[in-house]
Amino acid sequence: MTGEEETQIRAAVRMADVTLLGSGYRLATAKDAGALLDLLADPEVSDPIYDLPRPLTHETIKHWILAAQKGQRKGEALLAIMEDKSGKIVSYSYFTVWPELSAAEIAGAYRRDAQSMGMGKAGAARSFEWMFEQLDVRLIAVTAALDNVRSAKVIEAAGFVYTGIHDSKRSDGTTRRSHCWEMTRENWRSPESDRQ
Repeated sequence: MTGEEETQIRAAVRMADVTLLGSGYRLATAKDAGALLDLLADPEVSDPIYDLPRPLTHETIKHWILAAQKGQRKGEALLAIMEDKSGKIVSYSYFTVWPELSAAEIAGAYRRDAQSMGMGKAGAARSFEWMFEQLDVRLIAVTAALDNVRSAKVIEAAGFVYTGIHDSKRSDGTTRRSHCWEMTRENWRSPESDRQ
């Protein structure tokens, strides 16, 4: 890892084009706080996610969005949302980037009516590819709550390597036990991969 590589990653995050993630994607703005709160108010959507602001209120979501915008200016974060044709938020993706480590993490969720339709698996694979190509990181790390079977299946189907159980720190200072996985850029591009 060199200082030049870190600088390149920070620049890539600042200039990232989230529309390449797919139709309906854009960066979240403070005006999206209410619509994001509507998405996250459903415990089926938000409860498994450790890094959301708590409690979930219009104000905490707005500050979360503003923090993501500040993180993007520093080259360390992105908050993308996907809207349906009616303008309602279907999903969000939060990318945390550690340019000094050439590593990134993604967290996100789909609206309940969009779950179990194959969108999560396809969207996750597209997001991982986008992170390696657009953010130019060498490593992606992901986590899932111990009881989050749906996310674990998506992650394992993408070919991530399981690294064990770790404590994930929540924004309120509490911890959550999490299954953890990693994928390197080299392994993602490997022709031996059985990703579908």
